[in-house]
Amino acid sequence: MNPVGVWSLVRFVHVAGAALWVGGQLALSLIVLPLARHLLADADKDRFTERAGRRFGMLTGTVFLPAQLATGWALAWHRGVTWASLAEPGYGRTLAAKLGLFALVMLAAAGHGLAHARGRPALARALAVVSLTGSLGVVLLATALPAS
Repeated sequence: MNPVGVWSLVRFVHVAGAALWVGGQLALSLIVLPLARHLLADADKDRFTERAGRRFGMLTGTVFLPAQLATGWALAWHRGVTWASLAEPGYGRTLAAKLGLFALVMLAAAGHGLAHARGRPALARALAVVSLTGSLGVVLLATALPAS
């Protein structure tokens, strides 16, 4: 029986980080925020949702994003991915699409935070939907990549 190798651990951190990010977005969007809107008075709801969003954003910036970037780079290096190989059919183009969509998701998430901070709730909500939808797309593209 093979013990878990270092690359399995790197891949685990990468997948767990993605699960935390997308799962956190889904939990906030589908469970926490609707309950807050339904159960809390406006002032309490606003304070609660702002703090929940800020905490999730801090977790993203300090844990999720650095872990995803480090493990993603390491996995690509381990597989021998080069800039040129990102244009090749199959694995390269799928990875390139995943990376491009991931960048757009991070921009949408950052834009969501800025729009919320500047009191533009309609824009913040639209960017949250874009970020969540894009995140699901990133996961879909990731499932198309072989693990080895």
